Order: sequence, then C-alpha cells, then structure tokens
Amino acid sequence: MTKVVMPKLSEAMETGKVIKWLKKEGDRVQGGDILAEVETDKADVEMEAFGAGLLRKIIVQVGEVAPVGALIGIIAEADEDISGMLVSAPAPTLAAASAVASSPTPRVAAAAPPAVVMATPAGQRVKASPLAKKIAAQSGVDLRVIPGSGPGGRIVRRDVEAAAVARPVAVAPAPVTAAGPEYEDVALSQIRAIIAKRMPLAKAPVPHFYVTSEVAMDPAWDLREELNALEGQPKISVNDLVIRACALSLLRHPGVNASFQGESIRVHRRAHIGIAVALDEGLITPVLRDCQAKSLTQIAVEARDLAERARVRKLRANELSGATFSISNLGMFDVAAFSAIINPPEGAILAVGAVRRVPVVAGDAVAVGRRMALTISCDHRVMDGAMGARFLQDVKRLLEEPLRLLA
Repeated sequence: MTKVVMPKLSEAMETGKVIKWLKKEGDRVQGGDILAEVETDKADVEMEAFGAGLLRKIIVQVGEVAPVGALIGIIAEADEDISGMLVSAPAPTLAAASAVASSPTPRVAAAAPPAVVMATPAGQRVKASPLAKKIAAQSGVDLRVIPGSGPGGRIVRRDVEAAAVARPVAVAPAPVTAAGPEYEDVALSQIRAIIAKRMPLAKAPVPHFYVTSEVAMDPAWDLREELNALEGQPKISVNDLVIRACALSLLRHPGVNASFQGESIRVHRRAHIGIAVALDEGLITPVLRDCQAKSLTQIAVEARDLAERARVRKLRANELSGATFSISNLGMFDVAAFSAIINPPEGAILAVGAVRRVPVVAGDAVAVGRRMALTISCDHRVMDGAMGARFLQDVKRLLEEPLRLLA
C-alpha cells in the first residue's frame, strides 16, 4: 500500500492544486508512472508514482487544493483495506476564483439645499447704508436675505461682513462618471500569493546592502553581433553573457556563492544560477544548474529553453529550487538601473539594467558608447561590501574583455 501525497516541488511551496489526473481509479500503476499534474507557485509539474498497485482512491479531485504532505490518493492492491487511510485524510479545498468583480458603490443622494429665508419681503425697498451696499456688491452678498441691526432695521456694514463670513462656499457639482463598477478585486494567483508572503520575509530580516558598477559594453556588444551572424549558431543574448561572467566570477569568489544557515555560512562549490522570468501573474526564478561547467553556447541554449518553459509553466521539479545565486534583468524594459531583493537562502542577486548608448569621455574627447549598470544586492550576514565589490569588479572585467567568456 502506498500513500500518494502532495509533493513539495519548490522551497516556497506550501500548497498545490491538482490540475489533471493521468490515471483514473482502478488503473494499474507502476513505480515511476506519471500520476497527475500539479500546479505549484512556479509551474505545472508532473507527479510520479512511488509504488505499484491499483490507484484505489483519488482523494483530491481536479481543481482542488491540498497542503504539502497531504494525502491526495492511495495506491494499493484490490484485497488491501484502505479504510484507515480514508478516515485520516484531510478534506481538500476548492481553488479560489481568479477574479471577483465588486458591485458599484451605491450613490448617496445629495442633501437638498436649505430654503432661503428672505429678510426683506419681495417688492419692498431694501434699507441699507451706502457703505453696506458697496461691500455687498464687492462680496456678492444678497442684501435681501440679511436682517439689519441698524436703526429701524437698516442694514449696516457689520451685517454685510458677518453674512459674507457665514456664507457657505459654493461647491462645484461632481462630474458624471460612466456607469459600471468603480473597481475590481482580483484574487491573488498562486505565484503572486507566494511573492506576497515571501518578500516581507526576504526584505525585512535580511540586511541588504548594494554595490553598483557601470560596464563598458561596446566590446561585448560587438562580439555578440559577430557570434549571432554565424550560420547555424544559437543566438546569444546580453543576459547569456552576464550569466557566463557571473558563473566564472563565482568560482573566484565562492563567498558570494554562499547562503546564511543561522549558525554557519554554507559556501557552494557549484554555480546554480536562478534566472528571473517575468510572467503576467508574477515573477518566477527557474534554476540553470552547473553554470560554471557550461560554455556560452550551452548557457544560451539552456537559458532560452528554461525561460520558454517557465512562461508556459512546464518546468521540471529540479528546476524550481536550489539556486545559489540569481540574476534579474530588466534591460528589455529600458530600465537604466535598479536594486533587486535577495531570494533567501541565497546570499546575493544581481540586477542588470539596459545597454544604453550614452556620451562617454574617451581621452580628451566625448564619444558615444554603450554602458550597462550592474547592481548586486548582498546579504550582509554572509559577506561584506569589499567582497561584493571584488566580485562585481571581476564580472565587469569579463564583460569588458569578452573573449575570456569564450574560453
């Protein structure tokens, strides 16, 4: 008898949603068979069977959500009693709707203006001093509504001034708006929900510091264009060059390729680099493993495949976690520079800006050059400023001498 439980397919995963069962109740299952597809915070992942027998019971149906480790199915032979397992199985929950439109805010009827009481009846002459009439004309006060305090009810200066102060300020009518809801509450996607939960835990407890450097990208840009002009060769992106430069630099600066473990610092000897990919519903960071052992061409091919599968949520379980360092590139959005938030337990993340054509000083002259800003965010518990700066210095040197990236 084998329990089928909701697997933990990423470090941040707490719940998973069953989006498809590939076996139905009563089907024969062998170890290694694909039982179902599960939606995590990062991808739709195939779930394998770890035992043989009949799929006796499906507990979590398609569209239902269960916590990591919860029983979602049972594999057993036909003569085995599974009633004990069924009693202890927690009830799954339905996934939240993707969007909920609010009702329009009800309009409140405007209060009727107060009735105007005429102090001087219509048709009668208004009794007011010449000065009171002048002040009333200047301040826009209607003398007919003012009771006079002078002799015989005559309106005097003080009456007009008091009326001008007490007069309510005219309010322009509110513009008429189009009919329909004034706003819409959209339920968090699983990706956005995890981001909302993890980012405060990443930013607040982790003492970030930032180091920024500007890279002269003219040589790297020229090399990239030469490589991309070759027939039959994979296209190289700026991000591929940055990944390769970071992988080589991490070998020289293992202290940057490290993570805080509470009572120790874990120094990683292999460069598993997380590559941030923007989706409509949030940001995910699939992992390109062993970058230190890959050529620029291999990185280009695998990074493109990783990003494409991330966008259609078809990443494999081992590509969802285990990064030792991450890169976030917003250059394609024409962002000049920014600072990224570290993704614990990693000790650093590199933010990459756009390659921009800007005026640069060349000797005694001003010329046009290509420049790119790099900002590394570092966990101060793991490394200090000098260590982060030396790493960034090596990344910059490799990008400015790009033939070394082909070695």
